[in-house]
Amino acid sequence: MNIEIRRAQEKDLEGINQLLRQVLMVHHNGRPDLFKANAKKYTDKELITLIHNDERPIFVGVDENEMIVGYAFCVISQHIGDNILTEIKTLYIDDLCVDEQIRGHHIGRRLYEYVVQFAREQDCYNVTLNVWSCNKDAQKFYEKCGFVPQKVGMEQIL
Repeated sequence: MNIEIRRAQEKDLEGINQLLRQVLMVHHNGRPDLFKANAKKYTDKELITLIHNDERPIFVGVDENEMIVGYAFCVISQHIGDNILTEIKTLYIDDLCVDEQIRGHHIGRRLYEYVVQFAREQDCYNVTLNVWSCNKDAQKFYEKCGFVPQKVGMEQIL
């Protein structure tokens, strides 16, 4: 499958929204106590703002027809002058998704590698992300990419 990876543009809004809905349903199915069904993570206005924010780049994978087949939402952060944290620059992957209809074609890996290269070009020290424990497929994917636990979030439902 011939895929180009590039920065998201306003024309990508509907394709990104379709994938955001897929991600939401994975989370809703895994944790319906936390995630609503049929909701949107971002309004279109918020998405447009993010698309133009260089500190929060969104990368998309597009096929030869310019259809969005995957995305990676990223956040670049650095703690300057923090009392306890060093001043390393981090690229955080806030969300990475490949269309469920075409998973298994290594699009997720290509998106991830593109993000890593971008992080290197930005002089980032590391790439981080969070993954929900109910999303075992995502955990396996990230482990194959070389991720290891940095910290563990825990809860006790009352």
